[in-house]
Amino acid sequence: MYGLRRFGIKLGLSTIHQILSGLGNPQHRYASIHVAGTNGKGSVASFLTSILKSSGYKVGLYTSPHLVRFNERICVNNQQISDENVVSAYRAVTDAYGGDREPTFFEYTTAMALYEFGRQAVDWAVIETGMGGRLDATNVLQPVVSIITNVSLEHQGYLGKTLAEIAGEKGGIIKRNTPVVTAVSQPSAITVLENLASELNAPLFRLKKDFRVRRNANHTFSYYGLDHVWRGITTSLTGSHQVENASLVLAACELLSRGNTIIPLKHIQAGLDNTRWPGRLEVVSDHPMIILDGAHNLNASKELAKYLRTELKGRRITLVIGILEDKPYEAILEHLLPACSRVILTSPKIDRALPVDILYPIAAAITPDVQMIPEVSRAIAFAVQNARPEDVICVAGSLYVVGEAKAFLNQSEEGVQYM
Repeated sequence: MYGLRRFGIKLGLSTIHQILSGLGNPQHRYASIHVAGTNGKGSVASFLTSILKSSGYKVGLYTSPHLVRFNERICVNNQQISDENVVSAYRAVTDAYGGDREPTFFEYTTAMALYEFGRQAVDWAVIETGMGGRLDATNVLQPVVSIITNVSLEHQGYLGKTLAEIAGEKGGIIKRNTPVVTAVSQPSAITVLENLASELNAPLFRLKKDFRVRRNANHTFSYYGLDHVWRGITTSLTGSHQVENASLVLAACELLSRGNTIIPLKHIQAGLDNTRWPGRLEVVSDHPMIILDGAHNLNASKELAKYLRTELKGRRITLVIGILEDKPYEAILEHLLPACSRVILTSPKIDRALPVDILYPIAAAITPDVQMIPEVSRAIAFAVQNARPEDVICVAGSLYVVGEAKAFLNQSEEGVQYM
């Protein structure tokens, strides 16, 4: 399958429709929720999956990219599907498609996920878009609820140069007569979504307009929703931005409850508390504290910087960072580096990774303690070997960096020595 990467990104729905038709359109056998957005869509999808599972439903979750194993992309009841089922789904997709163009990697994985969810007879499928929405391979669904977390400038070569253009692409997941929940707030972007929703008679529910949240001093939050007021809500995911993500999920749960989907508050709370979303402010060690956070775009880096400045104030922080060439790397470094004492520049094993010598002069102009260790595993090992027990090591800049870090740290736990 990894050989399919050579076909790159080809936005459009004709190929995925042909594949799914050959598979008997499995996406019509279960209810679905479609999640798009620049940041937070994976957390939102994970929250929803955990809540629906806690409520007694069988739930499929499709996300991307994976960090360590391909199987992470396709989960049923929060369990990665087996290697055997990956192979079986791949063969089913291969046998079902007879079109002229070779499907891309993402088209293959999307079809495999939708097929596997049908084969396992899930009640719900929570589907995260890959890029954009309108022409994303996942946009073959007829969801019960659509969620658009937020919009910022990203993938401009594919989605457009302005917030309005990108909002139009992400708003492409809006379906006729289907409610939409969003945290989008920029005037140009929200105008696009409002117009799309109006044209399709899709009720649009906006954070801070139709529902809102208030953070409390005791690390809980209160939700003032469409039909309910819920106080003292907690989440297992760290970071103030997760409160906003959770509010979108609570609004979606209220909309589901208006239909035939019963989701009691106790199961909502249990779902929020039991959600796990690897590689996003994930603490994998305590002494020293090691945090893995993709922070793979500008907004995510701002949130991570805020967390480091506030929640870890006064701690000695080593940042291990690698960034891809299509990201605003100067701005990402400018946000993150001032919160850290030491920086180790690295580079993941992907052709789009920036060489460390490009990052070095920018980093050195911000902080004096900068080192270059191109191999991620060696960068992590060096950071750990030179850390005091009370120090913090933060790995960030790309989910590919985080994936390599997780693989290395997992090996180390199994007895493989640091290099």
